[in-house]
Amino acid sequence: METLPDGAWLPITFAVLLAVAMLLYAILDGYDLGVGVLLRATGEEAQRDRMIASIGPFWDANETWLVLGVGLLLVAFPVAHGMILTALYIPVALMLAGLVLRGVAFEFRAKAPEPQKPKWDVAFQMGSILAAFSQGWMLGSYILGFDPSWPAFAFSLLVGVFTVAGYTLVGACWLVWRAEGELQLRAARWARGALYATWAGVLVVSAATPLASPRIFERWFSMPEALMLAPIPLATGALFLVLHIFLRRFPRVDHSLDWVPFAATAAIFVLCFQGLAYSFWPYVVPEQVTIFEAASAPESLLIILFGAAAVLPMIFLYTFYVWRVFGGKAQDLKYY
Repeated sequence: METLPDGAWLPITFAVLLAVAMLLYAILDGYDLGVGVLLRATGEEAQRDRMIASIGPFWDANETWLVLGVGLLLVAFPVAHGMILTALYIPVALMLAGLVLRGVAFEFRAKAPEPQKPKWDVAFQMGSILAAFSQGWMLGSYILGFDPSWPAFAFSLLVGVFTVAGYTLVGACWLVWRAEGELQLRAARWARGALYATWAGVLVVSAATPLASPRIFERWFSMPEALMLAPIPLATGALFLVLHIFLRRFPRVDHSLDWVPFAATAAIFVLCFQGLAYSFWPYVVPEQVTIFEAASAPESLLIILFGAAAVLPMIFLYTFYVWRVFGGKAQDLKYY
């Protein structure tokens, strides 16, 4: 049993807040990145408009979780913030470029004349792919402890490709939930294709994670730790099976369960994130710095905690309100 240092509850609290922020970002911004990746998979402008409309009310707020996560990392774990962003300088810069391109393309597309829309569609799709790929690159580098070798670099790029597939899956499942008619049927086909690539990505990351360090290998395969970890891969496999069965049964007469693929994909994200958290605990920089070593002074953390306690409920309430108001099937996105 590991002995925790005095005052450990503060670093642990901020580690949990940071983890929740990054997980919610991956799910919520993941689906609108996935819709962006899929945008030009249909040649019909009306369907592209409906795809954009399905994420229009949500996508700006989704990126709030990324800002919150990076902010928490900076103020609560400044040592880790410097180490991580220094090691990931290039993919972070590429991700920000992709997010900026997406934002510009989204706004200009909504107001551009019809002949110019295809150009902004390309920009929105390229920005989405670049942002998603860069995030996977960062994840791959993090898993291997920022190993600078060429094999580790190749692995990081491979995880980038799989991350694009994962976001494509959650984006397609979002469209299954929010779209109707031919677009919904196409989204189900896109989701089936992305499902198998995502499954392969989960297997590759799962195989590489215990090989990243002897400590993680022992935590995965020694007893009784292996029994504690076992429900995660079993539940993940069951959810992939549920998605496979559900997506093969389109078109459906009953649309009351259109939310199931999105919920199942979100649950897969949660389980994968839980597996990574279990593996790397208590390190915030793998095998280098723990959350206790990287944490700010307790007095600083207490002040920051009061700020987080004020901000987080507002973000949750706003998110709930937007989902409540703009729930249901997507309608045309209009600017007045």
